[in-house]
Amino acid sequence: MTLAEDNGPERGGDDLFAAEYVLGVLSAEERQIASRRIDSEADFARLVDDWEVRLSSLAAAYPEIEPPASVKPAIDRRLFSTTAAAPAAPRAGLWSSLAFWRGLAAAAVAALALYIAVPYLNPPASQPQTRLVASLAAEGSDVKYLAVYDAARHDVGLSLVSGERAAGKDFELWMIEGKNAPVSMGVIPAGQTAHVTVAPAVQQKLARGAVLAVSLEPAGGSPTGQPTGPVVAAGDLKGI
Repeated sequence: MTLAEDNGPERGGDDLFAAEYVLGVLSAEERQIASRRIDSEADFARLVDDWEVRLSSLAAAYPEIEPPASVKPAIDRRLFSTTAAAPAAPRAGLWSSLAFWRGLAAAAVAALALYIAVPYLNPPASQPQTRLVASLAAEGSDVKYLAVYDAARHDVGLSLVSGERAAGKDFELWMIEGKNAPVSMGVIPAGQTAHVTVAPAVQQKLARGAVLAVSLEPAGGSPTGQPTGPVVAAGDLKGI
């Protein structure tokens, strides 16, 4: 099996399911299932807690963004401005008017959208906000990774879910675009969490979505520039 063919990993069991819940990449139905299990299954709830702690290290480098001071006045003006066009005199039936409530709801939704969007309206051109996530696994392998690509920081954060590299071997990360030959992204540093810097030539391809794969290679990585060992994990990058 080639790297390009090995792009359909299994879910990976409860541990990976808990991790995907923490990352927020589950469907609405799956999130409901996970929420019920958190309430009723102590073991699953502990897995979720463990992943919240483990993945917090990947987010530690990203500070919270405070909205500009102008946001609150803008919302107030949008909702409560006395200068906005309005009927000259309210009618007796205003509070029972369906059009009135629809208009008020639309204004509230617009204000909420403004509040959420303002921090992202003018990001620096070199700092896109795109983040993609992939669950990396392969049939017959106990190696599982969670990968988060951050286009703004030009790196892939990796969290090892299960499995170990053999003595004298290294895991190497690869990017696969369509049927093209795999492109090495470098040896994955040992440890439960790791970061791999993404070369400029690979950044745009990852931003469009691609397959990430992990192969087992000699210490220091593949000597040929192409995978020489078995594929131990793979998965598609998807938007968060």
